Amino acid sequence: MNKELVRNIIVENQQLIQSVKLVERPFVFEERGSYVFVGVRQAGKSYMLFQRAQQLLKEGHSIDEIVYISFDDERINEIKGNELDIIIQAHRLLSDCQPILFLDEIQNIDGWEHFARRLANEKYTVYITGSNAKMLSRDIQTTLGGRYWDMAVYPFSFAEYLSAQKVSLPKNWQYSKVQGDVARMFEEYFYFGGFPELINVKAKRLWLTNIYNKIFFSDIIVRNGVRSEEALRIAVKRLASCVMQPTSYNRLSNLIKATGLTVNASTVSNFIQYLRDSCLLFSIENYAGKFVDKQTTKKHYFVDNGILNLFLNNPETALLENICAIFLYKKYGSALYYYNKNVEVDFFVPEEGLGVQVSYSIDDDDTKKREVKALTALNKYLPLKTAVLVTKNSEDTIIEDSLEIKVVPVWKWILE
Repeated sequence: MNKELVRNIIVENQQLIQSVKLVERPFVFEERGSYVFVGVRQAGKSYMLFQRAQQLLKEGHSIDEIVYISFDDERINEIKGNELDIIIQAHRLLSDCQPILFLDEIQNIDGWEHFARRLANEKYTVYITGSNAKMLSRDIQTTLGGRYWDMAVYPFSFAEYLSAQKVSLPKNWQYSKVQGDVARMFEEYFYFGGFPELINVKAKRLWLTNIYNKIFFSDIIVRNGVRSEEALRIAVKRLASCVMQPTSYNRLSNLIKATGLTVNASTVSNFIQYLRDSCLLFSIENYAGKFVDKQTTKKHYFVDNGILNLFLNNPETALLENICAIFLYKKYGSALYYYNKNVEVDFFVPEEGLGVQVSYSIDDDDTKKREVKALTALNKYLPLKTAVLVTKNSEDTIIEDSLEIKVVPVWKWILE
């Protein structure tokens, strides 16, 4: 590997970093902390490196300190793990200062983790991204010896989506003409999701199909050596159609068997783990379930509405619950549950005393009574501090059995 070539790449990328225009995302970094960004493909992990580099420049760091290397660059993609120190050597040709390293898609290099650990031991500040298929959040602390923070990167939230569309939300925006713009833009976000690059794409469904296929083949089939591609493909479709329902491994295996394929519950369990590892899917447990049921029967949601929408006809009800799940999971993580014992409530956060029920419309009196009854029943078992009924467009406040239930349209709720 040519040291001068790496030096030239460093200089090229220093110019790139200063020229990239970004929608700044609300991440807070520890001073001098080193990070690994983990998330589904195209969620914006590489742009998080650019954002952090630009922040450091604004804080007074010199561009000479910034070393950004993309290992997708064909000029250096043959580099070996034991040759990675050439990056440090090449930087010394440019500056005497200690570099801050931004290593993009480093998983392409076998043995990269040894270099990353050494950098941390030598007190370099390092930011890393990699394909989630090879750098799983659950493996990072083991692989890197606890020396790095791992940070989940998701597709745009609705607030970030609006910012990317240059829509700002002034104080009391809910009562101004901006509300109409927000409601209209939500329709596109609702059906096509928040992948950052998708905003400027006209053929959105084709783009989403291509991304899903890359995830399916590269991050799941190839990485895990899945032999029954068709069984996994059907599993994803069935999970999409059951997105609002608790689904056991046995039930899903039976749904797949109904198509004529042979697959057992153990294989289905592996499929779901692969989907989680690819960050395509996340799952929540029944708070009231027994231990075994918590492990085997869960509700499974897709990380982005655009991906889920690829599999559905008449998708509105499923998309509404999925977008609520994304919002809550990003906020509460493993503290988010559903509740199913004598009463069914879509989402429950026991630490916050929060119960959330989701209904596309409550114009029908019977539907409204059913959704309200679910929250009041849960309140009797486990008193709620906050009860929310999320709808597509309705807004109201309901008092029932001394419980105040806030009825709120989803596009307003996910901006709170």
